Amino acid sequence: MEKTFLIKPILDEVYPMIDYGKGVYLYDTSGKKYLDAASGAVTANIGHGVPEIIAKMNEQAKKVSFVYRSQFTSKAAESLAKKIADILPGDLNWSFFVNSGSEATETAMKMAIQHWQEKGVKTKNKILSRWVSYHGITLGALSMSGHTLRRARFVPLLEDFPVIHPPYCYRCPYGLEPQSCENSCAKELQTAINRIGAEQIAAFIAEPIIGAAGGAITPPKDYYKVIKEICDKNDILFIADEVMTGFGRTGSTLALEQWDVVPDIVALGKGMGAGYAPIAAAVATEKVMEPILAGTKSVMSGHTLSANPQSCAVSLAVIEYLEKNDTIKNVEPKSTYLLKKLKQLKSKFSFIGDIRGKGLLLGIEFVKDPTNKNPFSRNENVTQKIIMIAKEQGLLLYPAGAGIDGINGDSIIISPPLTISQCEIEELITLLNETFKTFSASLTGGGA
Repeated sequence: MEKTFLIKPILDEVYPMIDYGKGVYLYDTSGKKYLDAASGAVTANIGHGVPEIIAKMNEQAKKVSFVYRSQFTSKAAESLAKKIADILPGDLNWSFFVNSGSEATETAMKMAIQHWQEKGVKTKNKILSRWVSYHGITLGALSMSGHTLRRARFVPLLEDFPVIHPPYCYRCPYGLEPQSCENSCAKELQTAINRIGAEQIAAFIAEPIIGAAGGAITPPKDYYKVIKEICDKNDILFIADEVMTGFGRTGSTLALEQWDVVPDIVALGKGMGAGYAPIAAAVATEKVMEPILAGTKSVMSGHTLSANPQSCAVSLAVIEYLEKNDTIKNVEPKSTYLLKKLKQLKSKFSFIGDIRGKGLLLGIEFVKDPTNKNPFSRNENVTQKIIMIAKEQGLLLYPAGAGIDGINGDSIIISPPLTISQCEIEELITLLNETFKTFSASLTGGGA
């Protein structure tokens, strides 16, 4: 093979060469077909090769693809900001466009701190977050992340922002059941605030459904209502990291709508451009922006390609596609069907410990012993083995962490494009069943 100079995730691994994509499928240059049950990285929400989006990309490219945000605004950026203000709940009205989820969460963090500075409160500089969480790979975003393995190399450079347990019902840190736990993991936030001092804390950030760090960990019913009440009581802003869940992934525009909670700032990404262009956003409420508008009138953040008209036009086209095709409304019936099929697989394979999630963001956690929930050893590389077997079968899955310590534990995320059909869900399940059969045969004893 010709020498490569491209830094890939694993430097000496040989990756297939992509040729094209169509709908829920990707095709490599050898002609092999892959069912994209991961939407890439929970990104390709409307599938690949959608003609309407490609047409809008070409239309904008013929006008202008880039202008610098301190010199011009554009119709594409203005229209996208207006559309987001229209479709998000509450008064989440002010959009700061960036290029990735990491930039969006870090911008949200800066906006929260600046909000308090502009109000004359100079001490509120800390951001609180949860363990078993992931908010991005830049140093600020990684400081907010409770992803043990991704933090490990950079700990001396990071802030100690993760302070409370995740709402991990399958492995409840308190040994309680969701029906009787009284949201103890949410109330833990108040204890952390008492220890640190509310006067030091600008915001609390959380993923509504925990993605890469936890394989679609989903909290109990009133969890976020308790979190928001605690934040409001202590004059702390609530940042929702909806980079993975936003724009319909769970069956509503924001996942937090399923808990009837509106955050003060929301970070968006991934499905915002559906993979057709790099774009993300931090969106703030009127309350957050008010002191900034009355003060410096400038949010201290920005990137060269922020709000570029090419990406904004693409994102607007994606949102219009979702609306035109009632894509988000159709997520719930597809989710119900897919969940039913996944639970049937759980009854066949004893290494499936838990199935969880909402909408088309579903997680499967693997365990060595389903009775006591003992995880496989990290050295067994179970997640990667299953991912590789699936890829050989022509099925793309998304790897995720698991386990309360963030080190030992294995899970995957099933997150196909929201446009997947029932027939394609059946194919997904068939390929997943074959994957699990092959993995099962590899275990000691060869049984499930």
